[in-house]
Amino acid sequence: MLDQLEAIRERFNEVAQQIVQPEAVSDQKRFMKLSKEYKDLEKIVVQYQAYLQLLEEIENAKQIIATEKDADFRDMAKGELDELQPRRDTLEELLKEMLMPKDPNDSKNVILEIRGGTGGDEAAIFAGDIFRMYQRFCEKMGWKMSLVDFTEGTSGGYKEIITEIEGEDVYGKLKFESGVHRVQRVPATETQGRIHTSAASVAVLPEAEEVDVELNMNDIRKDTFCSSGAGGQSVNTTYSAVRLTHIPSGIVVQCQDERSQLKNFDKALTVLRSRIYEIELQKHNDAIASQRKTMVGSGDRSDKIRTYNYPQSRVTDHRIGLTVYNLPAVMDGGIGDFIEQLRIAENAERLKEGATA
Repeated sequence: MLDQLEAIRERFNEVAQQIVQPEAVSDQKRFMKLSKEYKDLEKIVVQYQAYLQLLEEIENAKQIIATEKDADFRDMAKGELDELQPRRDTLEELLKEMLMPKDPNDSKNVILEIRGGTGGDEAAIFAGDIFRMYQRFCEKMGWKMSLVDFTEGTSGGYKEIITEIEGEDVYGKLKFESGVHRVQRVPATETQGRIHTSAASVAVLPEAEEVDVELNMNDIRKDTFCSSGAGGQSVNTTYSAVRLTHIPSGIVVQCQDERSQLKNFDKALTVLRSRIYEIELQKHNDAIASQRKTMVGSGDRSDKIRTYNYPQSRVTDHRIGLTVYNLPAVMDGGIGDFIEQLRIAENAERLKEGATA
């Protein structure tokens, strides 16, 4: 491990020198690439330096215990050693985790798709609640969310809503949200006061770039129509909305949020590319999930992953058995604890796989 960390520190120093060179500053693409690498390596190097400092302090304490004649000094050194060794063990675990190969998709932006499932009007209302939950989470994270397409429910909420989310490590955080989200509550449309169970499905797709998926434009049929979305009076009088059909796969994507047909085309193409990319990614995830005891990280959208029980103010994540009793805070975007615990569970699985490989 120390050899790996030393190599990372050397690379970090190289990048630090390269990033200030005029040729790097003048090349925006290269500068951004170096900046990202610098930021990623810096996190590891800071912990590595803290680890080396800790090892030095442990060695000094051991030296005092072995050579010091004064009993009080030896006792002080023993007490210090008892504190330092657990810190060393914790830091070692953290560094092992940081050295694990990252999912290359983690740094990607995402396409977030939410659809009302079983439960009729109540499912659409719940899909709207889930959308607002992610909207608030994005605000807390400083991410940018932009609308791609939506179909409103007859009693509120959305039958379907698709958005694009841009920011730092968006897929790395949100990839655990794919699956079926279930709600138990008295619907606003229920007159008898009975508790109903409804569901909404969430799909988190890493935003694919041209280098990830090569699309043949001859395989894509483009249709335009009058937009019915937000955007002013002109949306209903111009053919700005775009529908793309990928003939080989049968995948259909549409976008009507922008006034410009060209912008809607670009957004729709991004979603189409991401959906095709996700098909291959899902095959990869299924192969991994079949070897694991938990469903963490599989991203199968048919899995029931979380239940939101309104009468008990309870939210339960079924993959890791985590239950909290602060539903209003969760629905206000407070899903960070779930994401962190799922990340820890997935890393534990990966460490276990590495140990048995």
